[in-house]
Amino acid sequence: MRDFFSDTKTIPTRAMREAILDVPVGDEQKDEDPTTRALCERVAALLGKEAAILLPTGTLCNEIAVNVQTNPGDEVICEESCHLINFETGGPAAISGVMIRTIAGENGIFEPAQLRAAIRPASRYAPKSALLCVEQTANMGGGTIWPLEKLNAVAEIAHRAGLATHMDGARLLNASAATGISPADYAAGFDTVWIDFSKALGTPMGGVLAGSAEFIQEAWRAKQQMGGAMRQSGILAAMCLYGLDHHIDRLSEDHRLAKYLADQIRALPQVAHMQPVETNIIIFDLDDSAPLAADIVAGMKADGVLIGAFGPRRIRIVTHLDVDMQAGEDLLVALKKQL
Repeated sequence: MRDFFSDTKTIPTRAMREAILDVPVGDEQKDEDPTTRALCERVAALLGKEAAILLPTGTLCNEIAVNVQTNPGDEVICEESCHLINFETGGPAAISGVMIRTIAGENGIFEPAQLRAAIRPASRYAPKSALLCVEQTANMGGGTIWPLEKLNAVAEIAHRAGLATHMDGARLLNASAATGISPADYAAGFDTVWIDFSKALGTPMGGVLAGSAEFIQEAWRAKQQMGGAMRQSGILAAMCLYGLDHHIDRLSEDHRLAKYLADQIRALPQVAHMQPVETNIIIFDLDDSAPLAADIVAGMKADGVLIGAFGPRRIRIVTHLDVDMQAGEDLLVALKKQL
């Protein structure tokens, strides 16, 4: 099966699995796991932050960042298509009791002026604007990359207004691979940031959330409270370290394949619109003469290719470690059969 549904579908390589065999481990909750400590120190340095914490999932990274940096009744500002709103089952409200104020951006990215308009003036009647969240890259924007100058601008606006800032950096390393701008430079204006290991880096799970030492101390309390603390987490951390060592340099291969596929798909007559393809995500809309996206997905599955339907006529394709050029050619053959 050629699986282009998501980069979360990556399978740990044999070498990654072998990396766990001889690593030292200990009780993570007692800060006795040296491999986990090494991973957190390395990611903190990579992101330009004081400290970091290993968590089972990226969703938990986001939810802890919100929880620690807000109070119940506060308002979190983010772009309307972001993961925090659409794929975390109402977590900010259920876990932290906060409201969400959305900004309608373009391909997942909004303008500084839109942020200024969204920040509420102080009022005894209104919720307090407390936290700005951005997503780098913007998943449902088509893997688009926030320009560095725009990230710095919105972070500065937020800080001047007294807001904390958080970056959902699930695919931050994809942005760095595409532009050559370091993760630390992208994250410089943000109080907290995390990277995902279960997507482009190919581990079975895991995200590392970074910030100030004080923030990470509070993040540990939230991690414990939410059931995210682990024991011999060095087993997972060893795979994450392997991903950092061996799977970052190859991210450009995923981007090249995505752009090749996009060029071929864009030319199909029933493709009405495609979002910009800057990294490893292709999102396109079909015109009214085309079959429904769900029917295309079903037909392609029968031909051994998995893609995603994200609306009645919207399709998403994601390239990653486990699909190569031959898999891409198979995808094109299957898609052309449906359109």
